[in-house]
Amino acid sequence: MTTSQFVEDCRTLISIDSSPSQGNRAVVSWVAKAAQQAGLTVVLQEERSGEVPQANVIIRPAGGSSDEDSLMLQTHLDTADPGPFGLWKENHYNPFDAHIIDGKIFGVGTANCKLDFLCKLEALKRINARGATWAAAKKPVLVGTFGAEDGMTGALKLMRKNLINPRFAIIGEPSSLRVLVAGKGQARIQIRIPFEKDELAFRTEHNLRESTSSMSKTFSGKPAHASTPQLGDSAIKKLFYHLAQLPEDIAIMEIDGGVDVATVPAHAFLEIDPVSGFRFSMAKKLNRLFKTVLNLELEFASFQDQDFTPSHPTLNIGSVRTFEDSVELAVDVRIVPQVPMEIYEKWMDEIGGVCRQMSGECHVNHFKRPYRADPNSTLVQGAQDVLAKLGRASSPKTHSSTNEASLFSRAGVECISFGPGQSEGNVFTPREHVTIDDLKAAVDFYVGMIEKFCC
Repeated sequence: MTTSQFVEDCRTLISIDSSPSQGNRAVVSWVAKAAQQAGLTVVLQEERSGEVPQANVIIRPAGGSSDEDSLMLQTHLDTADPGPFGLWKENHYNPFDAHIIDGKIFGVGTANCKLDFLCKLEALKRINARGATWAAAKKPVLVGTFGAEDGMTGALKLMRKNLINPRFAIIGEPSSLRVLVAGKGQARIQIRIPFEKDELAFRTEHNLRESTSSMSKTFSGKPAHASTPQLGDSAIKKLFYHLAQLPEDIAIMEIDGGVDVATVPAHAFLEIDPVSGFRFSMAKKLNRLFKTVLNLELEFASFQDQDFTPSHPTLNIGSVRTFEDSVELAVDVRIVPQVPMEIYEKWMDEIGGVCRQMSGECHVNHFKRPYRADPNSTLVQGAQDVLAKLGRASSPKTHSSTNEASLFSRAGVECISFGPGQSEGNVFTPREHVTIDDLKAAVDFYVGMIEKFCC
């Protein structure tokens, strides 16, 4: 394939919306057709997330089966919600319209991680076109999954139905073309705090008035991935700090902020009425919850792992929403590998305990343990050798994000993470991009890994 055709395929893949509200089924259809046209064997595992169509795609050399899997190349094919289109200036305010500027492709999913999948597919197509001779029971398998930001549900369903059986796995992760050997764990928490009856009645009556005394304020921040909150500036945190300065018995009419739990919120909104006298106001409840969050962040500083940036556990309030009778928050917690399970469980109990004191609910929807590979393992050393031959020798690194390696490694699969593009300050921002040179180098790396472990 020529560079121009590959770049055009990149643009096509980005143009297909695979954000959470749309699902990845359309993207899967496109890559499945491209693989079949190249003479590869394709299996689809079709699923649904509520009403949203989803699918895993499994691509092997002709005649391949799970009994012969050796090296799995895995990447999720869904993207995060791009947020307000008006922030995507390099894309002329359309994150799905990939633009090329100074050798960089801009658009949602360019670095995280749709184009990584395309690199893996291109590598497999190249080797298949050569008529490769595979070693006994050592064939590659390329897997595209869904639900990366929803508990990695695609990868879970893939494992539960035993559709793959690899010994090694390279998990898609923007790594600046460096081998990543460890990742943080993750907990996704959903919190619901109810309004008390007196404040609920006031809110209902307030909405029927022709004129009110309510006041509102907006808060601005800077988006970043929840795994690296130090690179962003949380508008929701600014809102909570502001709320803590107000009288606690005011009425909250509307509190809203954030796009999704995996993103540091760039926008938040607060509307209050200065009326007082509520028995246990929502403002007082949210202040109590926020104090618990700040105390936990102080505890997090006691668990340091200098292999990671940031070097400690983190917490991100990704979204807050007002409903008729309650306020709901989505929280993301990232955990370094040396945090004992009993400490993690204590932290979750502290959040749950303060919620229950306010007649609220707290649910840990997803929990993924941290992972750490042996830097002297066959896979890590093999990857380092391939990179050295490509003139890109470097020492293994870690990543603060959480990916499918946490699942596959627990199933006994030896995992590393790797991919084109930079993570920090890039993914989950409206300037997400990857260089074309990085994409070319990633294809060469995957070709080298397939040759080393399968041929």
